[in-house]
Amino acid sequence: MTVCASGVLTLANLERWEAPGPSLAVLGHPIGHSLSPAMHHAALARLAEHEPEYRSWRYHKFDVPPEELGRALPMLHEKGFVGLNLTIPHKVLAVGLVERIEPFAAEAGAVNTLRRTATGYEGFNTDGYGIVQAVEAAFAQPVRGRPVVLLGAGGAARAAAAAFLRAGCGGLHIGNRSAGSLEELLARMRPVAAETGTDLRGFLFAQPPDDLPADALVVNATSAGLRPDDPAPLDLVRLAGRPDVYDMIYNPALPPVLREARALGLRAAGGLSMLAHQGARALERWTGRPVDAAVMLRACEEALASR
Repeated sequence: MTVCASGVLTLANLERWEAPGPSLAVLGHPIGHSLSPAMHHAALARLAEHEPEYRSWRYHKFDVPPEELGRALPMLHEKGFVGLNLTIPHKVLAVGLVERIEPFAAEAGAVNTLRRTATGYEGFNTDGYGIVQAVEAAFAQPVRGRPVVLLGAGGAARAAAAAFLRAGCGGLHIGNRSAGSLEELLARMRPVAAETGTDLRGFLFAQPPDDLPADALVVNATSAGLRPDDPAPLDLVRLAGRPDVYDMIYNPALPPVLREARALGLRAAGGLSMLAHQGARALERWTGRPVDAAVMLRACEEALASR
């Protein structure tokens, strides 16, 4: 089996798959940057200290273009892959390609974790859990009662929006570059906001309102920052008080949103902790065992430092 230097596999590798033992994988396009294999192997090694069966489990990463996802999932099922993670651009697309999804994933309209059944895959969303755990740990403050300004309307933002509403945030303002995606997310979240009694508003980055809440939790769920010349989606100076800023991006370590936040002297944190928490919850779905997110976070930090 030929694998590129970054450990990335393709569907051509899958067609000739003969790897022994239970297999897990992350699918994305691109996927070379992913730290998921490092953190999952670290957690599996910890599980294997008490349950040796997990020594044979292996986690891989596959570059799968979005137009190939519908072909990839049946192939992965046929080859016996126990569980899958999905990242950009598959989280929304996969909703219509799995046999069933959990209620939270249906509410968010995005899945990032698939678990094998006898006939296909069932979908879960661990991103929502991951972001709430990450921001509460980063800023030592519960989401409940706190206003949130969420930047972005893609798959990760969908899960975050639903999770913040379910966690009882004190109002949710969602900003996005394009009006179509923003309105689609707002329409999906309005029933949740009505059920939870939460104020829900939207705005475009080109026309931010003057009344964004003070002392908000600001979460960047856009891809702005993955490229060195990306501008920040929102000027943080527009926010009153002392907002806390969390960026889901973890590589580079200092994307523009965090760079601006730190220049303003604000508390800020990057996305490694969310990656670890959502990964731990995903591995729990596959193994039925409790998983220590701290083990996964350390593995992510070490893998990132070695690059």
